[in-house]
Amino acid sequence: YEGSIAIDEELLDSAGILPFEHVDIWNVTNGNRLATYALPAERGSGQLMLNGAAARLAHAGDKVIITAFGQISVTEARNYKPTVLIMNDDNSINRII
Repeated sequence: YEGSIAIDEELLDSAGILPFEHVDIWNVTNGNRLATYALPAERGSGQLMLNGAAARLAHAGDKVIITAFGQISVTEARNYKPTVLIMNDDNSINRII
């Protein structure tokens, strides 16, 4: 068992998520939520793959939201703009907000 979610390295870079960073996954399809960590998957593969026990909480084709959080000061938070990737059904990036 290699970790809890493998994410295409291109998507990790685009979202600013580091390997082994804590992420929360919210399954829009079935309502499951879990906290785990990100591992890089092959760049350009489009892969988002839950591993180990986490794999029981989603099925291929489920819509999920993957989030990563950080702690910043109130001053920084007032001007902070998150990076949001809007994805296509094939896990390619549609746009970055």
